[in-house]
Amino acid sequence: MRPGPLVAGGALGVTWLALFGLLAADLAGWAWWTLGAGAAAWVAALLLVRYGDRGAAVGVAAAVGIIWAAAGGTLALRWAVTGDWPMW
Repeated sequence: MRPGPLVAGGALGVTWLALFGLLAADLAGWAWWTLGAGAAAWVAALLLVRYGDRGAAVGVAAAVGIIWAAAGGTLALRWAVTGDWPMW
C-alpha cells in the first residue's frame, strides 16, 4: 500500500468532519454532527473499498475512528465533570 492515498484519505476525512463540526453551536450539536458526518464518511469508505482505492478508504476510516474517539472522550469528560449527560 502506498502512503499517498492513505494520507489523502485521512486528510479528506478530517476535513469532512471538521467542516460539519463547525456547524454546531455546543458540545451536543458537535457530537451529533460528528456522528452523522462520520457515518456518511464510513459509507464513502465502504464504496472506496469496493470500487476505488483501498488506501484512501483506510485513511478515511482511521480519521473517523480517531475523531469519534475524541468525541466520545470529550462527552465522557463533560459527563464526569458536570454529572449531566450532554447529548440531550
